Amino acid sequence: MPHCWQNGVWEITKYIFAMSQSTYQSDICKVLLDKVIKIAYQAGKGIMEAYDCFSVESKSDCTPLTEADLAAHRVIEASLQALTPGIPILSEESRPPSYPERSQWKRYWLIDPLDGTREFINRNGEFTVNIALIEGNEAVLGIVYAPVVGSLYYAAKGEGAFKKSCLDAPVRIKVRECCPEKVVIAGSRSHHGEEFKQFVANLPDCRIIPMGSALKSCLVAEGKADIYARLGPTSEWDTAAAQIIVEEAGGLITDTHMRPLSYNTKDELLNPHFFVFGDKSRDWSQFL
Repeated sequence: MPHCWQNGVWEITKYIFAMSQSTYQSDICKVLLDKVIKIAYQAGKGIMEAYDCFSVESKSDCTPLTEADLAAHRVIEASLQALTPGIPILSEESRPPSYPERSQWKRYWLIDPLDGTREFINRNGEFTVNIALIEGNEAVLGIVYAPVVGSLYYAAKGEGAFKKSCLDAPVRIKVRECCPEKVVIAGSRSHHGEEFKQFVANLPDCRIIPMGSALKSCLVAEGKADIYARLGPTSEWDTAAAQIIVEEAGGLITDTHMRPLSYNTKDELLNPHFFVFGDKSRDWSQFL
């Protein structure tokens, strides 16, 4: 696989752009995954350096912002620019380009440097670094890293989904394809709207595991939960990395009409309400 080393930077962008779609998706893990995992670890280190002492501001949408969000953003942005200088980056902590500009992108990085800022502020450890590569309108590589507990989830299209815990070797993860009678729900620790309460009430029997950030989707990916129903506002950087992990683990992330989520298809970057699940035989929309 051709690489050249220039000024300490791997110049692989020309190789990526030259690959066909099928070759790109089959080779992406070998080309990028290990390097992007290292970037996620570096971002996690930056977050943890601010964990004991930080201030909180409010963004224009009234969501919280800390120095840890910005530190992780800077690490990821600089590292991805060095790794793949020809691929655009869209981050929660940067101003998004206009849709006419974004609509011309064939591939781009979509990142949430610190997913679960409220969990970070509450110091419960349930926050993650999310990095995804979008090809066309779908995620083809995703990394979700929880630095406090040392859990790393990752996947690339066609390569399966994996979890690595601290110093342990990575293990392949799979969703639970057949729900038990008592459905296990991964529920948001910070958001409990009326629609979610009604969804839970409509299930015949269930229990809820409260969890923050993209870790809820990862619980589904590793078969510890059957469904995560997000019936409130989220943005595309909240779901992209987890989506390819869930899909490679055998599950789906769909809107409430059971259609897979897609990316960069409209001016706004908000997701529709969605389901994350492993059992594809169920129409989860019937419980709304």
